[in-house]
Amino acid sequence: MGGKKWRWGVILDAGSSGTRLHIYRWKDPEKALKGASKHELASLPKLMTEKIWTKKIRPGISTYGEKVDQVGPEHLQSLIDHALEFIPKDKIRDTPIFLMATAGMRLLPAVQQSALTREVCYYLRSNTQFSLPDCDMHIQVIKGETEGLYGWIASNYLLGGFDNPDKHQHGKGHHTYGFLDMGGASAQIAFAPNATEAEKHADDLKLLRLRTLDGSPVEYKVFTTTWLGFGVNQARESYVESLEDLYPSSSTELPDPCLPKGLRTTLDGVPVQTPKPKNTTLLGTGHFDECLKKTYPLLGKEKPCHDNPCLINGQHVPAIDFDVNHFIGVSEYWHTTHGVFGGKDDKAYDFATYQRRVKDYCSQDWTSISKSLNPKKEHAAKNAQEACFKASWLINVLHDGIGVPRIGIEDLPTVNVSKGTQGALEHAKEKGFLEPFQAVDKIDGIEVSWTLGKMVLYAAGQVPPREGERALPVGFGSNPVGASAKTVPDDFQFAGSSWRPLGGGGGKHGNGTMGVGDDDWDLNAEDILDRARTKGTQVGFWMFLGLVGLVMWWFRKRERRMRVYSRVKSLSRRRRSHPGKYIPGGNRSPLTKLTTKLFGGRSAGGGSYERVMEEGELDRFELGDVASSSGSGEYSDEDSNSDHSRGSKAGSQFGRSSGLATPTATSGGGLGGGYGFETVTTVGGGMSALSRSGLVVRTDSRERLSLPLSGGVGGVTGRRSRAGSPTRMKSPLGAISPLDES
Repeated sequence: MGGKKWRWGVILDAGSSGTRLHIYRWKDPEKALKGASKHELASLPKLMTEKIWTKKIRPGISTYGEKVDQVGPEHLQSLIDHALEFIPKDKIRDTPIFLMATAGMRLLPAVQQSALTREVCYYLRSNTQFSLPDCDMHIQVIKGETEGLYGWIASNYLLGGFDNPDKHQHGKGHHTYGFLDMGGASAQIAFAPNATEAEKHADDLKLLRLRTLDGSPVEYKVFTTTWLGFGVNQARESYVESLEDLYPSSSTELPDPCLPKGLRTTLDGVPVQTPKPKNTTLLGTGHFDECLKKTYPLLGKEKPCHDNPCLINGQHVPAIDFDVNHFIGVSEYWHTTHGVFGGKDDKAYDFATYQRRVKDYCSQDWTSISKSLNPKKEHAAKNAQEACFKASWLINVLHDGIGVPRIGIEDLPTVNVSKGTQGALEHAKEKGFLEPFQAVDKIDGIEVSWTLGKMVLYAAGQVPPREGERALPVGFGSNPVGASAKTVPDDFQFAGSSWRPLGGGGGKHGNGTMGVGDDDWDLNAEDILDRARTKGTQVGFWMFLGLVGLVMWWFRKRERRMRVYSRVKSLSRRRRSHPGKYIPGGNRSPLTKLTTKLFGGRSAGGGSYERVMEEGELDRFELGDVASSSGSGEYSDEDSNSDHSRGSKAGSQFGRSSGLATPTATSGGGLGGGYGFETVTTVGGGMSALSRSGLVVRTDSRERLSLPLSGGVGGVTGRRSRAGSPTRMKSPLGAISPLDES
C-alpha cells in the first residue's frame, strides 16, 4: 500500500453518537499527470478507500465536555493506532489529519467546545507525527451548512455528476444531484437550484471552486442549510416532551403510538418489565397512522417565514424543482428505509410500498417482534423498538417538510432526454437516481460520507494550476451578487492544501511535463504492480509471485545454475559456423550472451570455457603428474579454484580434475595462439576423454584419484585445492611458479 506516488489523508468524523475514522488515498497530482488521458485531465483527482480503513468508536466526543483531559488516551488513541496500521511510516509527516465535529458538539456550550478542540489538537501534535499545521483549520466544530456542502461534493463525485456531466443531464442543463443527510442531532440539505431560482436567490448560495487534474478551475453555486435538533434522536426527545404535555403530570403511564404494541420503556427508551411506582413510563399502542399525526407538528411548519420560500422550522430554502433536482439520502435515510423494514434490493424509493411495510411491522405486538430478532446482531432490539418512530419522522421530513413527491401516489412529469444520453439514463434509472429521492449507503462500493467531500476538496487543492492563469484558490465561500469572478470572498474557506511537489522534484505545473526524480524507478515498479493487480485477480497475482519465488529457490544452488547454463551453452555452440574455433567476442550467439548474464560465465584471455562438474563433486579438485603434449602450454581457469604444481621436465604440466577435459594452448600457442581442446591421455587406464568436445567421462574411483602419482619433483602426491585459489596468468618463459600456501 505504500509507494512514493501516493498521498494520504485522515479525517475523524466526530458525530453525536460516536467518532468514525476515515482514511483516503490518491495519486500525487504531478505523478497522476504522467500518461493521463484527456478525460482524466478534465476530471478531479481519484480518491480511494477501503472498508478496513474505517473504524468507529462510541460514545461521541461530546461526552468528554467535562473531562477534556481524557479525550486523547480514552477516545482518540485507538483511532490513531488503527490509522498507523495502514499508512506507510515514511508518509506520516505528509499526511494531514482532520477532526471535524458535527451536531453533538454543536449542542455543547461554547466554552466546552473550545476546550475540547484545543485538547484534541494538543494531543495529536504531542503524540503523532501527522501534518497538523493549523489547529483552527484541522480541528473544528463545523457548521451544518459546511457538513451539507461536503456531502454534496461526495455524492456528485461518486455518481459522476462532476466528471461526466453529459451522462447526467436531468433536463434544463442540470447535471448534479441534491444531498440529504440526517444524523442523531441534525439534518442537512444541499442542492444546486435550477437557473431561475439560482438567479433569484444568488446571495443565498455558496460559491464552490474545485480544480481538475489539468489545473482548470471549476465552479458550482450550491444552496445548503441545516436543521439543528431535527436529527432522529433530538426529534425523539422533542416527541416524548410533547407526549408529557398531552397528559396530566400525575400520569405514570403515557400511551405511545410510535412504539410496538405492548412494549413498555422509560422516557429515555430503556425497556421496563415491571414499572416502579411513581416512575413515568411509555406504553406502546402500535398505531402508526396516529404516530404520523403526532410527529408532524415537530416540523414547525406553522412558524413564520421571514424570507420566502421556507420548508421546515421557518428556515428559508429556494424552491426545489424536482423535475431536475434528484436527491440522494444517507445515514438515517438509508438505515430507516433499508434496515428493519427490509428493502435492501429496492432500486428506488417508493412511498406506497414503504408505508405499507411500516404499517405491517408496527401493527405487530412486541412479543412477536422480539421473537424474530437475531440475538447475534448488535443493537437489534434497540433498532426494532425505535423503527416505527424513525419511519414516521422520515416520512414527515421527506414529504411534508422538504416536499419530495410521494412516488407511487403522486406522478411526476416525464424527463425529456436526448438520444445520446438515453443509455446512461437507463443505467441511472436502474439504480433509482432519476427518481426525486433515493436512499443510498454506498456508490460503487464506497461509503457516501461528507468526509469524502472534504478530502476531495483537499486533494483538488494540491493540483497545480495551469500556467499563465491566476491561481484561484480551491475552497468555498459566499456568492456576493455583482462581484467579479476573480474575487475571493472575505469568508472564503480554503481547502487547506497547496500544490507543492511531494518530496521535491517534479516538472512544470499544469502542463503534464514531469521531471525525472530519483524515485522514477520505484514509481515504475509500483505502476507495474498496480497494473498486475488490476488486470488479474488477487489469486493469480499471488500465484505468479509464488512461481517466481519457486524458480529463485530452485536456482539458489550454484551447481544447478551451472548445469542449466552448460546445456544451453552446448546447444548454442553447435550453431556456430566454426565449432572448433573460438573468436573472442566474435561468434557468441545472443542466447549465449543472455545465459552468460543470467548464470555467470568465465573467461581467460578473452576466451570463455565452461566446465561441467559431476553432481556432488563440485568441491573436489586434485593436482598430479600426467604427460602433456609437447610445447610450452599452460591454462588458467578463473573458477577452477585450483593450485598449480611444477613437474620435473621443462614444459610439462600435471593436472587432474573431476572428469573434465583440461584446455591447453594448441601448437603454435602462446599469447598469439588459438585455443582448442587437446585429447587427454589416460593415466593407467584411469581416465578417458573425447577430443575437442569439451566433455570428459570420468571412470576413476575416488580411491584411485587419491593415490600418489609418480614423477615430478620429489613425487608430488595428489591433493585437494583450497577454495578461492587465484588464477594463474601465462608465464612468458613457459614455466609456472608455485604459489605459497599458508
